[in-house]
Amino acid sequence: MAKEVKLLRFWTSPFCGRVELALELKGVPYDIFDEDLPNKSTLLLESSPVYKEVPVLLHKGNPIIGSMTIIEYIDDAWGGHPILPKDPYERAQARFFAKFIDEKCIPTFRNSFWSEGDLQKSCLEKSKEYLSILEKELKGKKFFGGNSIGYLDIAAAYIAHWAGVFQEVAEVDLFDKKNHPILWKWSQDFVNYDVCKKCLPQREKLLAFFQPRKEAMKAYVKPSAV
Repeated sequence: MAKEVKLLRFWTSPFCGRVELALELKGVPYDIFDEDLPNKSTLLLESSPVYKEVPVLLHKGNPIIGSMTIIEYIDDAWGGHPILPKDPYERAQARFFAKFIDEKCIPTFRNSFWSEGDLQKSCLEKSKEYLSILEKELKGKKFFGGNSIGYLDIAAAYIAHWAGVFQEVAEVDLFDKKNHPILWKWSQDFVNYDVCKKCLPQREKLLAFFQPRKEAMKAYVKPSAV
């Protein structure tokens, strides 16, 4: 029997991974529809007519778009594991830093991995500065969400899981135990969290997917992203 929740995704996407984590944390049954991104399905094009991108969550036929918007929707729509903090200030802080990750960290990390020369050098310096900011926010806590993963942890899944893959493929030193020990410890606790182990794509499979696409990844460099 078809479930009332459907996720349109591409399996290597950290943004789709965020949504799967939220659904799994809440214990929500859902069906996965893997998209062939060069040949997007009619369902995707109709559900996301503006951006035509994954992830898209369909709940009772209604589309919700944008990974962090979807996560907030999931938190509002289902009980169980709390994702966003209940305290208004902590909630505002979590949203602020999630936006910081999406608008500052991830674009700059991408340029650190896939650009060259002066742009790569400046992006690496800026990326390490951003990692230090996040490490300061994490100090004294196991997870950004406290004793269990929450909204900001899910937003930072790219750093915990995907960044290490891209670092290996690109042969770039960005994030390590020596320079960011608190954030590194968090990343290990995060990827070994039961729900994360269940639904995050295996590291070996991500490496096998991205290794032959190393040159293609360089085509996505955007100098203005710093």
